[in-house]
Amino acid sequence: MTTVTAHPVTYSADGLTMTGHLALPSGTGRRPAVLIGPEGTGLNDFQRRRAEALAELGYVAMLFDLHGDGHWFTDPEEMLARVMPLLADPGRMRGIGLAALDVLRAEPRTDPDRIAAIGYGTGGAIALELGRAGVDLRAIATVNGLTAGLPGEAARIRCPVWAGVGSEDPIMSAEHRDAFAAEMRTAGVDWRLVVYGGAQHAFHHPKVEQTVRPGVGHHPLHAQRAWRDVVDLLTECLPVTFPPHAAPAAAADTSPAPDRTATPSG
Repeated sequence: MTTVTAHPVTYSADGLTMTGHLALPSGTGRRPAVLIGPEGTGLNDFQRRRAEALAELGYVAMLFDLHGDGHWFTDPEEMLARVMPLLADPGRMRGIGLAALDVLRAEPRTDPDRIAAIGYGTGGAIALELGRAGVDLRAIATVNGLTAGLPGEAARIRCPVWAGVGSEDPIMSAEHRDAFAAEMRTAGVDWRLVVYGGAQHAFHHPKVEQTVRPGVGHHPLHAQRAWRDVVDLLTECLPVTFPPHAAPAAAADTSPAPDRTATPSG
């Protein structure tokens, strides 16, 4: 396991002052980088630990902000009032993702030619929009964010796409999965879709004590599997080379620890 340093990063996007979370692996040289999109609730410690877990594997990792000032929502209805208009506006989604990507690229430790984008829920939808905008990425992963884009734009995606979703997710239903698959297939994208049997929406987020929408629930086993699947994609498409004395920890040992301070969402 490498020694990780992490700190907030402030930048502008969507007319807001955003506060992301940047995690750096040990060393001084450039490393491949991963841009991470959070659930629709925004940022919390569990989300930030995703970046740190990837930094432990040797990546420069940045979790971007959705709502300004690193805000996260505890009320599902307030979250939806912010997120639904955003999801309906590809231009806004791309603007949020591109602004964060500029920050990640400007980090001296980042290899700007080796960047992947991953995301959860709304953050996954933004990762896909970056691909549809033709951004040069090495891989895209989206969990619970199987949104279909504008006609023909998926042809601009230039990297493998991995998507994961729960079979019992009422928000990303079978119809959403079929539309996503049809878009990827028509565009000739190198894509794969994993359906986790019995899992609901936000199955990757630990159980919380606050109000959640119907159809949202944690599935511990599939949460671990989805994390390993994302790390496997990065290993395939964005490998990190370590000296023999500085090999990273196994992927199963670096999954983010549970956090009960925020409500999972879209």
